[in-house]
Amino acid sequence: MFKFSNTPLGRFRLIGISEGLSYLLLLFIAMPLKYFAGLPEVVKYSGWVHGLLFMLFVLALLNVKINLNWSLKKSAIAFIASLIPFGYFIFDKSLRHEDEILIQKPE
Repeated sequence: MFKFSNTPLGRFRLIGISEGLSYLLLLFIAMPLKYFAGLPEVVKYSGWVHGLLFMLFVLALLNVKINLNWSLKKSAIAFIASLIPFGYFIFDKSLRHEDEILIQKPE
């Protein structure tokens, strides 16, 4: 299903998808459980995991910007996409082709 290269971009995509999934779990599962089922600890723990993944996402984004010479515009779009539910998954579509090229390159 998902194929990632062992490059800064591949690691960025993997972290981005993980962060995006944790964001969706936080918004659509943990938050309703907190408010409708009275389970605030679900948000506490899933929020902690999401926060950690978000910090890894930002570090991976910096790594990709430096190593692949991403423009400030492309980096900003990636960051903003991570703040919108389902946003990173849409952005990731544009990165798949770039990652496939890196997979096929001989080292």
